[in-house]
Amino acid sequence: MWRSVAAAISRRSRPSGVTLNLALHSQVLHSKTPKNVVFLAHKLDFLQNPRFFSQDSSTPFANDAQMPQFETFGSVEVGENDVFGDAHNVFDEMSEEKKEGFDENVNGDVVGDDDSEVGVVGEEVLLEKMEHVLSLLQRDVDDNGALLQSGNVDYGALRSFLDNDISVELLEKFVVRVIETPLISGEKLIGFVKLVLEKEKLAVTSASVEALVRIVGVECKRSSAYALWDFFKEVGEDGLLTTEILNGLLSLLSVLGKGKACYEVFNKFEEFNCVPNEESFFFTVEALCRRSIFDWAVSVCEMMVSAGKLPDSEKVGVIITGLCKGKKAKDAHALYLFAKKQDKIPPRSSVNLLISSLCREDVNVPLALEMLGEVANEERKSAIKLFSRVVQGLCRIKDTDKAKVLLFDMIESGPPPGNAVFNLIINSLSKAGEMKEATKIMKVMESRGLKPDVYTYSVIISGYSKGGEMEEARKVLAEAKTKHTKLTPVTYHTLIRGYCKLERFDEALGLLSEMKQYGVRPNADEYNKLIQSLCLKALDWETAEKLHEEMENNGLHLNGITAGLIRAVKELKEEEVESAAAGEIIAEVS
Repeated sequence: MWRSVAAAISRRSRPSGVTLNLALHSQVLHSKTPKNVVFLAHKLDFLQNPRFFSQDSSTPFANDAQMPQFETFGSVEVGENDVFGDAHNVFDEMSEEKKEGFDENVNGDVVGDDDSEVGVVGEEVLLEKMEHVLSLLQRDVDDNGALLQSGNVDYGALRSFLDNDISVELLEKFVVRVIETPLISGEKLIGFVKLVLEKEKLAVTSASVEALVRIVGVECKRSSAYALWDFFKEVGEDGLLTTEILNGLLSLLSVLGKGKACYEVFNKFEEFNCVPNEESFFFTVEALCRRSIFDWAVSVCEMMVSAGKLPDSEKVGVIITGLCKGKKAKDAHALYLFAKKQDKIPPRSSVNLLISSLCREDVNVPLALEMLGEVANEERKSAIKLFSRVVQGLCRIKDTDKAKVLLFDMIESGPPPGNAVFNLIINSLSKAGEMKEATKIMKVMESRGLKPDVYTYSVIISGYSKGGEMEEARKVLAEAKTKHTKLTPVTYHTLIRGYCKLERFDEALGLLSEMKQYGVRPNADEYNKLIQSLCLKALDWETAEKLHEEMENNGLHLNGITAGLIRAVKELKEEEVESAAAGEIIAEVS
């Protein structure tokens, strides 16, 4: 009878349609003190959801004064401190008149209670069955005392219980309440729903499956996610699945980093009579990018664009970022153009990453330059790295004309270029042999208050040396000496190579001595180049050998090929001398 009292009062003490906290009720129904169960249930439900007891269910009680006080029950006085105590046997002290109000008739109705939405008996049966099913789902041993495996349930006992007659309407409510009960694993709940489907398919609705997806999503376990997907494949043709339900699974698999599983779910939409929406595409592409399956991600993006179902701007930015990390910059650019037409401009950080990624491949540099023109004036001030990457890309593809145009645009509108940008263009012009233009850019650099560094001078010296203009190169070297107290070996290395190429070895040797005077220590490259030129072009093994000795004194080592070259030239010269001497002897004898 106490369960009837609990059910009746719990129904009458809250607005119609409000579900009590079933986990708390489960604890109450397992209690050994049923006399106070009604008040305990009310107190626990109020602590969890105080708005249930407000006259206006949309407005929670502002303070304790507004909370209903359980002052009397029938003729029994109940104090605030008695709610959780054993001081009163509530039901025994009720008047006979009050008791009769809760007696059940043979048809399962409650006398005097016509305003209940479901009926006290229905609610009571539901709570009793909840208690029993939850105990089966939470137990760890079967009826024979055998320990169940982790995550398993005594499905035999559960199936036997569900075989009892339960109305479809009651069973449907029952399924949702069981699923929403906390502290039960997703795998167990999935097994429970499968058993209900065996008994009565109509009892499991899309609402039940949605609740199941929410629970498994909160649990966020790989085993539960895969169990849920296996369940979907079993019921996919029964009309239970919706786009939102499948999206819930896609979201979970994406969080778990299961890209291939996401792709499999996505490809089942049509089979399950569901149409993917913006979220479906987003979760799938995001998961594939996380697992570096970029080719599949690109194919899903193409379908998304064809369907015209783009997510919001932030999520478009996430997709673009993922594709750029997978070196799919051109595909990311196509997505960007489509998003722009749809007025879904990605965040600036994603656009900047796209521009930088386009610069990595020569064929995409013009696209990066085009996007750079869309950077707003207020954003240009802090975009020096971005502009520098585009300049670098243009120089790499030898489009120095556009690089110079961009340089002067930066000078006019910002961001102000530094030494690095100027050096990129000067180096590109020098390699192309356009020395007048390179020198002109260096003058522009100086006019802006920037000091050409050693690298700048070395690049121009190298350009002049490669063109055989050694006098111009020496003039630049002289200027570099006045601006910088310490030069680098590279500065001299290009000049030495230039003189060796022209077979002006005395001047090359003079530069080698000059390096030491300016505190620049020659490295093995200078010696190797000079020794090789002396041996191959001048056949001067004696000077080459002296340089070899000098290298060893400085702790440098000559590579084996060059050392062998000195010996070969020496032997060749000695043979020539011997041959010449033999010829002279023969001539004298004759």
